Amino acid sequence: MRSLSKIEISGKCSEDLKNSLYVIGGDDIRENGNGRGEGGLNHENREQYTLKRTMKSRHLFMISLGGVIGTGFFLGTGYTINEAGPIGAILSYLAGGMIMYFTMLCLGELAVAMPVSGSFQTYATKFIGPATGFAVGWIYWLGWSVTVALEFLSAGQLMKRWFPDVGVWIWCLIFGLLLFSLNALSAKAFGESEFWLSGIKIIVILLFIILGGGAMFGFIDMKDGQAAPFFSNLIGDGIFPNGFGAIFITMITVNFAFQGTELIGIAAGESENPEKTVPRSIKQTVWRTLVFFGLSVFVLAGLIPWEKAGVVESPFVVVFEQIGIPYAADLMNFVILIALLSVANSGLYASTRMLYSLAKEGMAAQALSRVNKRGIPMNALWITLGFAGLSLVSSVVAAETLYIWLLSLAGLSAQVGWITITVSQLLFRRRYVKEGGKVEDLKFKTPLYPYLPLTGFILNSAVLVSLAFDSEQRMALYCGILFMSACYFVYHVFVKKRQGLERQEALIYQNKTNDEVVIDE
Repeated sequence: MRSLSKIEISGKCSEDLKNSLYVIGGDDIRENGNGRGEGGLNHENREQYTLKRTMKSRHLFMISLGGVIGTGFFLGTGYTINEAGPIGAILSYLAGGMIMYFTMLCLGELAVAMPVSGSFQTYATKFIGPATGFAVGWIYWLGWSVTVALEFLSAGQLMKRWFPDVGVWIWCLIFGLLLFSLNALSAKAFGESEFWLSGIKIIVILLFIILGGGAMFGFIDMKDGQAAPFFSNLIGDGIFPNGFGAIFITMITVNFAFQGTELIGIAAGESENPEKTVPRSIKQTVWRTLVFFGLSVFVLAGLIPWEKAGVVESPFVVVFEQIGIPYAADLMNFVILIALLSVANSGLYASTRMLYSLAKEGMAAQALSRVNKRGIPMNALWITLGFAGLSLVSSVVAAETLYIWLLSLAGLSAQVGWITITVSQLLFRRRYVKEGGKVEDLKFKTPLYPYLPLTGFILNSAVLVSLAFDSEQRMALYCGILFMSACYFVYHVFVKKRQGLERQEALIYQNKTNDEVVIDE
């Protein structure tokens, strides 16, 4: 049986507001009618069997970067430069960074006020509607689960460069067991592993910016005595060689490249002192991501002619080879491997916690909400890894149908999450003020309300709609509409009725025991 719990609200607010903020589930384990908590735990031990708040701000920061800096960054930047031109590519990434910034400011207010593992799924359930929360949670879980499978498959194929005789499935199994072990050990173990995996990527990016920038301006000699290009590749063929409209075409790819930053909100439910760690992590993630992406694209566009950038496997390899870095291809392959495992690691964590949150709110099997002594929802972790394994099978058995559909949903899921964040913040602030809360009491406030979240919503929605104008991305939109519609149908036909019965049962028991839930002010 699920019980009722209140979302913990930072800052002072009225009793009416407190009493209105009930949600089904939450991150606490409450007692049922048998005097034992969910999962058969007694009252004395319930605190031991909850998610553990062990992650620091450095963990949240690296987790967010781990979800962002992947193969799309190392391999996809060449496509953007080729399509939009050098200056156009830089502007595209700046525009994508602005959308990310607006969205993260909205997430910051929500995550500090309500630091729960379900993040925007929980917010959508409370402030938009349970059906929307149900649909958002499941598409996000599905998206990241499929992404995990894709990263395993890509990593296995990459390993064939060094071990051509070893099957890809063996590497998928090895990497799967490795990341499962890290996620099963503890939240802190996951955070530490992601800290070091992301750290390697950042070191290589910084090395690339320094060395590539030095070669671009003649401070470092280029291979074969080539002259330093300075700004010739940036403006040699005009500012927009493919027209200004090409920027909007690449915005789809660019915006998806920034997705993963929302993992801060999911990890907030297991962070130490979220009032401090979440705002600090958001600020660090936003400006450092902008710097890493912006300067990297600037250097790439400055060293590689834009018309050639889209035909090379990795523009980073080309630049390192031009500078004369030995074993440049092997070095970048290693970094890309780390990037793949880092994204898979973050994805496994995010999808597990989302499934856990869905179960706590009665939107998935109750068994998935149980956690062990280390604070890990093992059942949710097993199911997520199992689905990732099935996705791998579909890449071989039904690659032209099912797997393509799953990949399309994976690409769409984060965009739906971003839209949900902006809408939830608008509705949360309105309810907060309406029911007596004072804006100045919020520990983190989205500036320029309601204009900034409205702008974020419009821009994110525009990116989503633009999928219809890209033949390669159009399937993602179609799959998303079908999946979300199916989720709404399932919720209203099956889930809603069950939730109502369980809510009544929980209220009856609460009245019998007079066990009130307290909100910390």
